[in-house]
Amino acid sequence: MLMPTENDYFVLKPKHSGFYCTSLDPLLSSLGAERLILVGFAADICVLFTANDAYMRDYQLIVPADCVAAETSAAHRYACQQMQRFLRADTRQSRALTPKRLRTG
Repeated sequence: MLMPTENDYFVLKPKHSGFYCTSLDPLLSSLGAERLILVGFAADICVLFTANDAYMRDYQLIVPADCVAAETSAAHRYACQQMQRFLRADTRQSRALTPKRLRTG
């Protein structure tokens, strides 16, 4: 199980995108973030909307296909294809994302 630590940041998300009406964008800017790894549920709604907003802000995206879920396999497949095709997201399985590969892209 993944547990937050005292050094982790929390951003409350009122709508589908993690960027909509939140402090996420200024927080990421202050941290100097250039690449985001998005995981969660639902791949075809919240993850897709957040990925779209991140792409429009010029973040590089990694969305491991085995770390996002949707209500159906068709919805999952569609969302991953959309993020890969239109948002240039890296949707490889998480086991293919070694620390070295994450640093070099």
